[in-house]
Amino acid sequence: MTTSKILIVDDTAANIQVLRGLLEKEYTLLAAKNGPKAIKLTEDKQPDLILLDIKMPEMDGYEVCQILKANEQTRDIPIIFVTAMDETEDEQKGFDMGAVDYITKPIKPPILIARVRTHLELKDKRDALVKMLKLEKELAKTKEDIYRITQHDLKSPLNAIINYPKLIKTDNLTEKQINQLKRISSAGYNMLNMINLSFDLFKMEQGSYQFNPALVDILPILDDISQDLQNFIKTKGAVLNISINGAPISDHSSFEIPGEKLLFYSMLANLIKNALEASPRKGKISIQLVDKDALTIVIHNQGAVPKNLRETFFVKYATSDKKSGTGLGTYSAKLIVETQGGNISMHSSDEKGTSITITFPKSL
Repeated sequence: MTTSKILIVDDTAANIQVLRGLLEKEYTLLAAKNGPKAIKLTEDKQPDLILLDIKMPEMDGYEVCQILKANEQTRDIPIIFVTAMDETEDEQKGFDMGAVDYITKPIKPPILIARVRTHLELKDKRDALVKMLKLEKELAKTKEDIYRITQHDLKSPLNAIINYPKLIKTDNLTEKQINQLKRISSAGYNMLNMINLSFDLFKMEQGSYQFNPALVDILPILDDISQDLQNFIKTKGAVLNISINGAPISDHSSFEIPGEKLLFYSMLANLIKNALEASPRKGKISIQLVDKDALTIVIHNQGAVPKNLRETFFVKYATSDKKSGTGLGTYSAKLIVETQGGNISMHSSDEKGTSITITFPKSL
């Protein structure tokens, strides 16, 4: 373990010797008899603590403190003023300059030792916190770099999925086969958008995402999602019903919410897929769109969320016993809703099933 360094600054040699006698067994000591030398020693040796006399000729302790606190290299070194009893009225001046404590002369050894030990421990903890924050910043940067690299690497094979269906000759294909090729290309585009969104979610967590809302019609997005999940819906034997203000939708229906199209797709795709997974076989999934005081989306399924998961439903990495579950779907949905100025909640019971309620303001 490295021994802490303490700089003693006093223009009287006898005072330095007194402090040296009390501290030299436990710490490495440096000494200066005037302000300029103290400043140079501090810059060169970077002590962990400074015991600084106030009354000194030419440059007093206040001026030394002021210079050290103005220097980025030395400003974080804690300074304890050593002062005569009749100078204590100037304590506030020293604290305003950045001193951490005062010790009065004549020195009381137990008080000196306790104060020195306390402020060195505080400095150690502060240094550890600064180091941890720096590491977190570096890890965040690494995470950002990984996101960028992953995005780049995944986009190349996706280009083939998106573009090959366009290159296949459609002369001898049925209308159904042509539509299937279009769905492959569309799914590829959706996947590409989701890869791009993964980095946006990171920005949302960091509070740096630039939200650019516009009016978005939710119904075409719900249609895309139902097409993307068509095989899953058939396998489950599930029924997906969409209504607006209690009435079935028609070809001319629309339901516009201020936000971003890709964010709505990601949010709704996650929540609807979760609803399908939780729903019993041949269950009914209802999506109710309500336009009243606010714009509301309610996604209901007949399954119940496990009781041990209800309190942490939107918490990152919270998941039930699903082998493929990551606990990120509902977390990212909540992040997206709140980024777009909305609120999301979940209510679940064995009797009534599970409802996810999302509300958005009509304007931002």
